[in-house]
Amino acid sequence: MPIFVLPFPVIDPVAVNVGPLPLRWYALAYIGGFIFGWLGLRALVANDALWSRGQPRPSRESLDDLLVFVAFGVILGGRLGHVLIYDPAFYFAHPLEVFQTWKGGMAFHGGLIGATIGMFLFARRSGVPLLTVSDICAAVAPIGIFFGRLANFIKPEMWGRETDVPWAMAFPGAGDATRHPSQLYEAGLEGVALGALLLFAAQRGALKQPGLITGLFGVGYGLARIFCEFFREPDPVQEALPNGLTMGMVLSAPLILLGGAAIMFALRPRSATA
Repeated sequence: MPIFVLPFPVIDPVAVNVGPLPLRWYALAYIGGFIFGWLGLRALVANDALWSRGQPRPSRESLDDLLVFVAFGVILGGRLGHVLIYDPAFYFAHPLEVFQTWKGGMAFHGGLIGATIGMFLFARRSGVPLLTVSDICAAVAPIGIFFGRLANFIKPEMWGRETDVPWAMAFPGAGDATRHPSQLYEAGLEGVALGALLLFAAQRGALKQPGLITGLFGVGYGLARIFCEFFREPDPVQEALPNGLTMGMVLSAPLILLGGAAIMFALRPRSATA
């Protein structure tokens, strides 16, 4: 046991009661992610310096529609991803539990697929290139990831592996062992660090090369998630795989490959396609 253990800051999962309706931190994380993401999208499309002259991009007015498409994709895809990938037997036996999202259970990779479908539908409807739509969404996605990981910490869920580091915590529901606060690692890497990288890239002209921000997000998130998986305790039934692998690692590896392909496509010599 470590000499000093950080106390877990037990927080009521209900942030505030609006009449008879309890508003949970989990829901607030999604609401905050969408609101701040929407504000980020508006700032990106309004800044002419970030775009090439005449480059098609969504109008600020159309971003409301984009938010709706992506929000539905994230929520539906995230929930279905968790149900179908991590615990299908349980949910098939208890179908009403599928709708009880306040108990947790949202898969990032399912949400990403849902968001991609939403972006595709918006791009087709608005006539804006899909890569441009995915670039601006990827640029603000770390905002939502950051809030989501904080919600994981508050709940608490997705805690870390046992450790004796000075900042170890004993999480309620995880026994007496002290563990890595892996949710905060993910909030820092997948949220803050990745967001800073994508913002820097956008300011350096990455939006002028469609697909570059999308590719950087795929590679950055995939590497950050795989790294954090070494510190997060996988569910022995739903997530643990042979040879020390986890489901999160396996699902993140294709993001690195797809992201690398998107980066190469974005940086290809333009004369090669002339």
